[in-house]
Amino acid sequence: MPLVNRTVRLAVCSTVVLAATAACAPESENSGNATGDKPATASSCAPGKLSTVASGKLTVGTDKPAYAPWFQDDEPANGKGFESAVAYAVAKQLGYPKSQVVWQTVPFNSSFAPGAKKFDFDINQVSISKARKTAVAFSSGYYDVRQAVVALKSSKAAGAKTVADLKDVKLGAQVGTTSLDFINDLVKPTQKPAVYQKNDFAKSALKNGQVDAIVVDLPTAFYITGAEVTDAKVVGQFENSAGTPEQFGLVLDKESELTSCVTGAVDSLRKDGTLASLEKKWLSEAVDAPVLK
Repeated sequence: MPLVNRTVRLAVCSTVVLAATAACAPESENSGNATGDKPATASSCAPGKLSTVASGKLTVGTDKPAYAPWFQDDEPANGKGFESAVAYAVAKQLGYPKSQVVWQTVPFNSSFAPGAKKFDFDINQVSISKARKTAVAFSSGYYDVRQAVVALKSSKAAGAKTVADLKDVKLGAQVGTTSLDFINDLVKPTQKPAVYQKNDFAKSALKNGQVDAIVVDLPTAFYITGAEVTDAKVVGQFENSAGTPEQFGLVLDKESELTSCVTGAVDSLRKDGTLASLEKKWLSEAVDAPVLK
């Protein structure tokens, strides 16, 4: 797209930056083409020949720290952890071996904010939503996720059985996440939730008793209680609205020519069982938790 036109588009987008980076309620997304783009042709997705940010390389973005179980040892490039493994599986589908994948640090909120991107795609537990799609493009979903509540075992939130039981407790979540959306839109607590720039800060607040509970995605909840805050428990998980799954998608530039190719790669990995296999390997603990209704 011509630079002048792109500049105009970004100026318009700036008026919706708050909508794109703040609360984004989950929407219904199928495992097919989440972007609405026409299917990519074989020639446009020639293995290893895509129009990438760096010629001959595939640049993948994610935040730092890179949290388990999505990554391991805060090192996205090692191929360990669900999202690292998914990124390399997608890269392979696109014709880029591990040696041609370059990782770039991208803050969570920056990944889906309006503006040109310096990555080919970003993978960082970013839920697909209508609001975010005003600023960026998404692949089809690579993981169906639920949000969960984590509380210290001694907290008054630990015994919650329903959503209503959480209304009078102090809750916290990371800014710009669907975790925070669930607090505001579903729980609607009497106390204003605490909002943190990173999950690390939310976990510290939980440890120190500054909040009664925090909301995170279910695999992260199991990791927190199993390895980081061992005197905490997974209180329960929220139901998905209207039975439709919240999905994580790969984030791409709004004008990216790779979106259809990346979506095709994700769809192939879902169809051939690779995504299910990687989920079983890296997220096997996140299989069950009481449902808060």
